[in-house]
Amino acid sequence: MESRLKTLDLVALILVIIGGINWLLVGLFTFDVVAAIFGSMAAITRAIYVLVGIAAIYVAARSPYLAHYREKGRVRGTPPHPAT
Repeated sequence: MESRLKTLDLVALILVIIGGINWLLVGLFTFDVVAAIFGSMAAITRAIYVLVGIAAIYVAARSPYLAHYREKGRVRGTPPHPAT
């Protein structure tokens, strides 16, 4: 279950980053990448927006745990903190 949670955390984080970049482009250039690729308010576009929103809520809810997890040096790919 531990590895599944890590995978879910990673997928959620990637979706939040994609959503953030999309909103950056909307704000700067009024260009919606998701709508440009899949069509404006097509069913798949709406589904992507819903997934990104759910991912944002998930990441926000998990952020205290993820911060604690990182402090312990247990996040995959991060070196443990040096002993003092």
